[in-house]
Amino acid sequence: MSESLSETTPHDILATAAAWRGAGRGVALATVVTTWGSSPRPVGSQLVVDDTGRFAGSVSGGCIEGAVIREAVDAIATGRPRLLDFGVTNEQAWEVGLACGGKVQVFVERLGS
Repeated sequence: MSESLSETTPHDILATAAAWRGAGRGVALATVVTTWGSSPRPVGSQLVVDDTGRFAGSVSGGCIEGAVIREAVDAIATGRPRLLDFGVTNEQAWEVGLACGGKVQVFVERLGS
């Protein structure tokens, strides 16, 4: 189940992460660290994910967001951070949710131990 994406601020995302950790959930944070070309979200955009796949915030939308959520759940399970690269041609752009092609890098890390 997702939280409201359009009204979520960076403070809300971190507060949600803290609340979920406090409730005993495994939590990962995904952050957009690099963009090139078209990108729906700017550098610094964040998404918090719990160990069941519940999320709040946004790093992109479309198929990229789904892939980031899957990687975040895996990062929670393994404890291994990862840097995800999503790059598409203009022809592939609409398939993965980037309006005009481009590149997005997202860093995913488990919070806490």
